[in-house]
Amino acid sequence: MMGVDDVVLHLLKSGQWTASRSSGPGGQHRDKASTRAELTIDRDSLAALEPALADRLAAALDLDQRPLRISVQDERSLSRNQEIAVERLAELVAEALAPPPPARRPTRPSRARREARLASKARRGADKRLRRPPNDEP
Repeated sequence: MMGVDDVVLHLLKSGQWTASRSSGPGGQHRDKASTRAELTIDRDSLAALEPALADRLAAALDLDQRPLRISVQDERSLSRNQEIAVERLAELVAEALAPPPPARRPTRPSRARREARLASKARRGADKRLRRPPNDEP
């Protein structure tokens, strides 16, 4: 089975990079330079992967409904934004390929815990009975 790094490298080779002008402050540099990095990965990008792995990734990343688009404009340079996009892709792939958590084992409260709960309810009820006005009692 392929590791997370191998899958990320494959997706980077088959994904599509685009650059555009980013928003926010930055003056003339922002107006002239295309520093927003956007990585688009669709279902076809998974073609060379093992079928089971590709299906698992497609389900986790929701690639059957729409392509995955990672858009980054955090930094002023395109290369740094691309590095951040790669890091985010690696996190998403690692999360998608992680084994599922173990199934929950149903447990029951112990006898002592049940008795403590009932005693607490009885105490609470007694406190509330003491708050009643005297003429209310039968």
